[in-house]
Amino acid sequence: MNRRNILLSSVVCAVALASPLAQAAEQPIRLIVPYAPGGPLDVTSRILAERVRDSLGTVIVENKPGAGGNIGVDAIAKAAPDGKTIGLAAVATHAVNPWLYKKLPFDADKDFASITQMVRVPNVLVLNTQKAKELNINSVADLVAYGKAHPGKLSYGSGGNGSAGHLAGEMLQQGLGFTAVHIPYRGASPAQLALLAGEVDFNIDNLAAASSNIQSGKLKALAVTTPDESKLLPGVPPLSKNIKGFAIDTWWGLVAPAGTPADVLEKLNKAFTDALKDPETQKRFASLMAEPVPTTPKEFQAFMAAERNKYGPVVKASGASVD
Repeated sequence: MNRRNILLSSVVCAVALASPLAQAAEQPIRLIVPYAPGGPLDVTSRILAERVRDSLGTVIVENKPGAGGNIGVDAIAKAAPDGKTIGLAAVATHAVNPWLYKKLPFDADKDFASITQMVRVPNVLVLNTQKAKELNINSVADLVAYGKAHPGKLSYGSGGNGSAGHLAGEMLQQGLGFTAVHIPYRGASPAQLALLAGEVDFNIDNLAAASSNIQSGKLKALAVTTPDESKLLPGVPPLSKNIKGFAIDTWWGLVAPAGTPADVLEKLNKAFTDALKDPETQKRFASLMAEPVPTTPKEFQAFMAAERNKYGPVVKASGASVD
């Protein structure tokens, strides 16, 4: 009887000790999106969360918007480096904000371990179609000619001072030698609505957001900001034909907190890059005008560093700053 009790006790103890390990293995992965629900970053994250379920288990997408993405990104940086919390790094949070904000609660270079780039979305120079007809602007050359002939008459909107749209507009003016008045709005959606209403003449927006209005004829696409013509918008020339080397993409990818073990990063990278290469994922991303870009962690880390170096002087020249 004593022996039986001892054996039972041993089994109970073994189960008790194993339970936390089992629970840890079953703990879902939290994927933090530092922007509001419904946008391209959120939608693509949810698509990938579905695609990696078989290899990684449950991945829960958690939106933490605010402060230009900094609130959500800070939550990623300060999470335990165990692979159970990952999140998005984007052009704004990891290439622009380090120069735009005087103080950040995280270091975009040192506080994150890269997993993979997810996507790139071409930016597109768009005009209000009605305004394009009124001003007889049908090409980038027409836009520049009008801007030079009528200094200060053209205006463009963006999602705010220091936003990607603002900086792209500054680069456009510097590269082509004309001037336009920048009008900042409180976010990309209000800026797009202003363009549709004719409050501003042109915007440089990401194709995912602008495509439906281009297709409906409300906006006229003059150029894409990719180095070459984009297969997502055939027939629209790249701005690199007017400005040598001009290339700006909207991009985002996956990162984990710094210190996440290499084997964990490798497992995450394989699961997500396999999902990005899957034909069904590519089909769904194409409907969002987003091109999957699976990379190694090292490649994504180097890419983000290069993007920070590119945007530093642009932010400085724009004079944009956030306390």
